[in-house]
Amino acid sequence: MKRLFARGAGRIGIGRDQRGMAVVEFAVVLPFVVLVTMGAAELTNYTTTKMRISQLALMVADNASRIGTGTVLSNKTISEKQINDLLTGAGLQGGKLDLFTHGRVIIRSIQPGSTSGKYVVKWNRCRGLKTYTATTYPMASTTERNTGSTNVFKVTPPSNGAVMFVEITYNYQPLIGSRFINISEIKEVAAMTVRDNRDYTGGTDGIYNTEGVTASSCSTYSAT
Repeated sequence: MKRLFARGAGRIGIGRDQRGMAVVEFAVVLPFVVLVTMGAAELTNYTTTKMRISQLALMVADNASRIGTGTVLSNKTISEKQINDLLTGAGLQGGKLDLFTHGRVIIRSIQPGSTSGKYVVKWNRCRGLKTYTATTYPMASTTERNTGSTNVFKVTPPSNGAVMFVEITYNYQPLIGSRFINISEIKEVAAMTVRDNRDYTGGTDGIYNTEGVTASSCSTYSAT
């Protein structure tokens, strides 16, 4: 009986030792599993955020190329209110990104200059609290610049139209922390050719303001 009892006790001890070993192994592996999981979650969040910013840039450029009022017999006119509504829609579409709190949207109208092969940035409108000076294209001016090979993104406006060029820059908001992804800023661009015949000469540089609203000036940093 004593021998049987000793054998049974020995087996119980071995079982306990094995369970203890498993606990130790789990404790050693757990930090690595947690780090990998957190890193994967952060990478997923960054990828999703970047994709959403890219989609917003494309949406703003597309909508900017479509806005305007008029008939088939007259050129469409655009207004400051329409541009403001366009930017407001982008903020709503961005949802929890808080686009204008953490970023800045810049819309430019790139139009052909009086000299062949050159363009002018006829007007630009901005919204957002982020301090950012776009380098892709200059701010609106009468200065004519080259297109084609010297143009950073090779966006050339049609001879009788314009290209709506949109830049969005956004301060990335990490899900967990910045240690996993060392990227602080996301920048996306998009361009769309104006779809309809548009009035480019009326109003102020082609933008009317019969409603008397405040324009989204690029000298102002505001989330609204």
